[in-house]
Order: sequence, then structure tokens, then C-alpha cells
Amino acid sequence: MELKRVVITGLGALTPLGNNTNDYWNSLINGVSGAAPIQSFDPTEFKTKFACEIKNFDVLDHINRKDARKLDQFTQYAMVSSTEAMADSGLDPEKLNLDRCGVIWGSGIGGLKSFQDQCEVYFLGGGASKFNPFFIPKMIIDIAPGHISMKYGFRGPNYSTVSACASATNALIDSFNVIRLGKADVIISGGSEAAVNQCGIGGFNALRALSTRNDSPETASRPFDKDREGFVLGEGSGALIIEELEHAKARGAKIYAEVVGGGLTADAHHITAPHPEGLGAKNVMLFALEDANLKPEDVDYINVHGTSTPLGDIAETKAIKEVFGDHAYNLNISSTKSMTGHLLGAAGAIEAIACVKSIENDIVPPTINHFTDDPEIDNKLNFTFNKAQERTVNVALSNTFGFGGHNTSVILSKYKG
Repeated sequence: MELKRVVITGLGALTPLGNNTNDYWNSLINGVSGAAPIQSFDPTEFKTKFACEIKNFDVLDHINRKDARKLDQFTQYAMVSSTEAMADSGLDPEKLNLDRCGVIWGSGIGGLKSFQDQCEVYFLGGGASKFNPFFIPKMIIDIAPGHISMKYGFRGPNYSTVSACASATNALIDSFNVIRLGKADVIISGGSEAAVNQCGIGGFNALRALSTRNDSPETASRPFDKDREGFVLGEGSGALIIEELEHAKARGAKIYAEVVGGGLTADAHHITAPHPEGLGAKNVMLFALEDANLKPEDVDYINVHGTSTPLGDIAETKAIKEVFGDHAYNLNISSTKSMTGHLLGAAGAIEAIACVKSIENDIVPPTINHFTDDPEIDNKLNFTFNKAQERTVNVALSNTFGFGGHNTSVILSKYKG
């Protein structure tokens, strides 16, 4: 069968760098850090006392109080970013075949705060009678696409993807596949996460995964730097309107970029550590390139997973060198997690948006906080350290990898008619 072409026609972002897409993008290209001391709870007893939190955000500016109380933060964030993306796309639900419109959404953890709060009520003496009737619907990950679909009446494919930090990219690839196979016309896709709370910080501290650079939060996320020592936890949401090309053209939509390929692999190695030689990362990029019918030298920019962990950054660099060979030195590479922190299951969504904006504006956002070269990393590669760089970006590849050995790569390109 002839595969349909798939494009992106709307963007929405709620991030530690800005509460809409434009503010997020402007902060990225200006190298702004979103890290700061935690404000949402008292972190005194925790090893890590900072995070990349959303700022100046009041959910009641977007959702009425009655409805907001029924939603965990991760779903609130999903509703806000998807609303922006829908408005940006110009889609009118009254003019759509709603049976061919769907929502595919990623989250790695879902309603962690709701789970924490309910357990606290019970174990502090509330008893069985004090369970909130909305506890389960607030907590489960698939509730986010459920609420989005109910808002717009979308009756097509509707589910969540859960692959830890690869979740949102999984959702984007699934959306791409559903549309190119002719099963839907429009998918609202992306991811959301709200894990900056006691359980989130405490759990990742116990794994020794987080930076503990409490004296300088804004420089704590330093991918590919010799002195990196863990990631910075972030929160937020990103939404993209994924649409079949002819459907978009027929309504005169603005087309940001085309989705041209995706790859999915597993390391099959360790629950949290990457394969030391980057085997899964290498394979997923190769599969994505094959799916897109592109050669390595066609890629201009890689938005890397780049979490600022000692092992992960080395493994991903090895994989890039193996896949791209000599062309690796012509690429721009950057980790926007140096600014946003790590949004876990939402990371792939906001990083795909960064790729779309790079393609649109021919600017690559930087990897900030580079101070000292790591002798174990080839620093002849262009990591776009500390300052954005202008270059033509025709093709961008975005990597996201998750605990459990999940690897995803999605490839976006300039739309050329």
C-alpha cells in the first residue's frame, strides 16, 4: 500500500523555560536555565534540593476549579499544552470527521502526586473511608488522552504509551504510523509529566540519578562535561498536532515540518544503565534512518537524549560516531536538557518541538553549562556548547532513551511540498 505523508501543524508547550511555545523557544536559543531551588515543597531533608519546575503557572487560568480538582497535575499540563497546539493548528472540531481524529499521549509515571497524596491521607489516619473517588482516574496514565479526546470529541485512536523517558517519542512515532497507514487524519500527540514532588525527588535520589549540586542549580545539568554527575528533574508538557498531508493542505494549514521516520529498540541490558557501547542507541538511529529512507549525511542536527549522567552521555556519543562516521563531525548536536532538565516521559515531546523550531528558524539551541572537556568524549564533535548556532536545518533527529532499555528516535524534515 502507498503510505501517507505526515506533517506537524500545531505546537503547544508548558515547560520550565516558558508556559507557551514561543517563550520556551526563545529561552532555549538564549541559553536560559530552568533550574532553581524547589518551591512546591520543602526539600530540606533531600539530597537534591532543586529542580526545573514550571514557573508563574496557575492552572485556574486554564481550567475551572471544579474540573481541575479531578485532574492530577500531569493531566492538567496535558490539557494546557494540547489546547495551545489545537489553537495553533487552526483545527475546528466541527469541521472534522471525529471518527478519524485521535489522541496518543506519553507519560512515564503519570499521577504520582495523586498517589502520594492519597497514601498520605490513608496512612496518617484517614482510613479506608477517606479514599477520593477520583483517586484512580487521576492517577492512571491513559486518563490524559482520555480527557483530551473528551474535550474535542475525538473518537479515533486513543491510548497512552509508557516507556519511561522514551514515552512521548513513542507516542509521536505511533501517531506517525497510524496516520501514514491511513487509519486517522489527525492525532494530538505528545507527553506530560509532573514528578517534582517528594516521591519523585526521593526516588531518583535513591537511584543516585540526580545531580546534587545544590550550591549552583542553574549549572547542575551539564551534558558531556567532565564534571557532570546526574540529571536535573523537570516537569511539564509538550503537544504536537500530527496530520495527514493532504488533509492539512485541503484546509490551508500552516505546516511546520514533516515526520519522515522513526525507530524503536531495546538495549536488553540493564534496568537503568545504558548499554556501554550504545548498541541500542546505535540501532534505533539506524532503524529511523532506514524508515525515513535517508542517509546519515542527510541529517543536520541531533537533539540528543543527553541527560548529564556519567554513563549515558558516553554511550550516546559512541553510538552517534558509529552511525554517522565522518559526517558526525559535520552535525550539530545539542542537549536541551541542559536548560529544561529532564521531563522524563514528556522529554521527547518538548525536544521534538525544539527540533521543529530549529527546522523552522535554522537555529540550533545550545548545550549550556560546558566548562571542562571530558577525555572520554570526542570533543571534536560539535555539541553546540554554550551558545546557539545558526545553520540550515533540513533534517533533525531526536533521541530519547528510557529506564528498562527503551530507545526511540524520530526524524523530522523541512516540508518541501
